[in-house]
Amino acid sequence: MPQGPTLENEAAQSTAALGPLIGIAREDLVGAVAVLLRESASDPNRIMKHAKSMTEDMVKIMTGKSELAPHPKDKRFMDPAWQYNPFFRAGAQYYLAIQKGMHSWLEDLELDDLERDRANFISNIIIDSLAPTNTLAGNPTAQKRLIDSGGLSLIKGLQNAYNDVVHNKGMVSQVDKRPFKLGENIATSKGSVVLRTEMMELIHYAPTTDEVHEIPQLTIPPQINKMYINDLSPEKSVIKYQLDNGIQTFVISWRNPSKEQGVWNMADCIRSCEEAMEAVADITGAKKVNVSAGCSGGQTASVLASKLASEKNDLLGSLTLMVCVLHPKQNDIEAGSLVSENGMKLARQRAAKAGIIKADDLARGFAWLRPNDLIWNYVINNYLLGADPPAFDVLFWNSDATNLSASLMGDFLTLFETLAFTKKGEVEMADHKIDLSKVKSDLFVLGGVTDHITPWKATYRSTQLFGSKDITYVLSQSGHMQAILNPPGNPKAKYYLQKKKGKLPETAEKWLEDTEEIAGSWWPYWMEWMQKRSGNIISAPKELGNDKYKPLDPAPGLYVVEER
Repeated sequence: MPQGPTLENEAAQSTAALGPLIGIAREDLVGAVAVLLRESASDPNRIMKHAKSMTEDMVKIMTGKSELAPHPKDKRFMDPAWQYNPFFRAGAQYYLAIQKGMHSWLEDLELDDLERDRANFISNIIIDSLAPTNTLAGNPTAQKRLIDSGGLSLIKGLQNAYNDVVHNKGMVSQVDKRPFKLGENIATSKGSVVLRTEMMELIHYAPTTDEVHEIPQLTIPPQINKMYINDLSPEKSVIKYQLDNGIQTFVISWRNPSKEQGVWNMADCIRSCEEAMEAVADITGAKKVNVSAGCSGGQTASVLASKLASEKNDLLGSLTLMVCVLHPKQNDIEAGSLVSENGMKLARQRAAKAGIIKADDLARGFAWLRPNDLIWNYVINNYLLGADPPAFDVLFWNSDATNLSASLMGDFLTLFETLAFTKKGEVEMADHKIDLSKVKSDLFVLGGVTDHITPWKATYRSTQLFGSKDITYVLSQSGHMQAILNPPGNPKAKYYLQKKKGKLPETAEKWLEDTEEIAGSWWPYWMEWMQKRSGNIISAPKELGNDKYKPLDPAPGLYVVEER
C-alpha cells in the first residue's frame, strides 16, 4: 500500500496548478458520459458481444482458470495476499476483468479522437473508484492492520474521517499540517515586507553574503499558491540559494482575494508587478531587474514582459520561466479533452456570479481529475489503515492554496482560448496587445521530465515565442514542483542540456536528439547563468528597503497567513 515517502512523492507530483482545467464544467463530464451511452445503445449486437466476453472471463475466475493478473508495478496490489489468497486473487481478477471489458468496449465504439480521449478519461476515473483496495473488505493490508492493532486502526481511521468531514470540508486530508509553523520551521529566510498594497506585498530578503550582484531578482509566484514554495526548508529553499550566491532577492506575495476583490484581473496583476519592479529598482539603485516565475506565474511574467516591451521600458533584465506553458495544446494533459468552448463559457459565468473560485473548490476539482493519486491513496492510508497523512512541506504548501478572482480566471482562460502568446499583437490584455516577439530579454526555460501538469514538451514551445537571441532550455529529471525544488545534494538528480550552444531547434523532439545528461542539480547551472546577467559585485546593503520603502513586517509577511 502506498504510504510514507511513496505517498509524499506521488502527491508532490500532483500539486494544484492553474491552467485550462479551471474551465472544465460539469456539463462536459455529463456530455462525455452521454456520448458513451448513446454509442452503446446504437448497436445491441456490440453489447451482446462484450457481455459474452465478460461472462467468459467471470467463468474462468470462478473455476480458477483465469490468468488475469495486476501489472507488477501497480502499487495497489503489492500485498502477497493478492497472489496467494484465493479470495483476494479472485477479487483482483474480477476487478481486472471489468477493467479489461471496459477498455475493450471503448475500443469498439465508433468515436472520434476527442470523444475517445474523453471516454477513456471518464472510464478510468470510474474504474479507479471500483478498485477493491478502496474498501476494508477488499484490502488485505488494511485487514492485517486491523487484526495487528486490535481494532485500533479502524477507530483511528474513523477519527480521521470524522475530522475531515468536520475540519476539511469533506475532503480526505493529504497532509498532516500540525508540525508546520510559518516563520518558525517553514519560510524561515530573514527579510521584510517593504511595500504593501491591497493586492500584494513585496518582500526584500536579507543578504547572507558580504558582497552581492548589483542587479536584483524579483520572483512572481502563481496567484493560486502562496509564495513560500520558494522558501520551504532551508535545504531546498530557492530564496536561500539565491541569497547565498550573492543575488539580491525580492518576492511578490499575492493577497488571497475575497468575493469583493473578484474584479481583480490580469491588468491589475501587471500593474502590481510593474510597481514591484520599480520599488526593487529604487531600493537597489539598479537599472535592470531580473524576473523569475513558475507555472501560472510564468504566464503573468510573460504578459508583463510583453507590456514592458510595448512601452519600450527596458527595466526587465533576464527572464526565467519554470514549468510554464505559454502555447498549450488540448492533448498536452490527460484531462485536456474535457475542456470545451461551452465548458469554459459556463465556468466564466459561474465564477462571475460567485465573484471568486474558492481555493477549496479548486483543490476538490483538481483532486477528482487524478483520484488515484489525490483521493484513493489517502482514503486507504488515512481511513483503512488508520495512519496519519504525511507531514511533508510541499503538501503543506499545496494545501494552503488561495482563492482565484473571477476576472483573473477569465483572463487566464482567454490566454488559453486565443493562444494569445503565439500571436503577434492580436490579443489585447493588460492595456496592450500581447506580442512576445518584441521581448528581447535573455531567457531561461525549465521543464520537468515527468511533469504531467505542464508537460515538458509543452514548456519547450515557449522557446519559439520570444524575440530573445539568447535562450536556454533545461530539462530537469523530476515532475512538476520537484523539478523546481531540486537542490544540490540529491544523488539521483540529473538534468539535460543541448550539447551545442546556439539557436534552439523548433521542436522538443529535435532538441532531445542533441542533448547530454548531466548528473546533479540544475541549480548551480542556473545560478551561473543568473550571475552572468546580474551585473557587477558590490557591497551588500546593511539594511532592508530604503527611506521610500521602509521595512514593515518580517518575512514571510501578513498576506500568507491571512484567512479568507
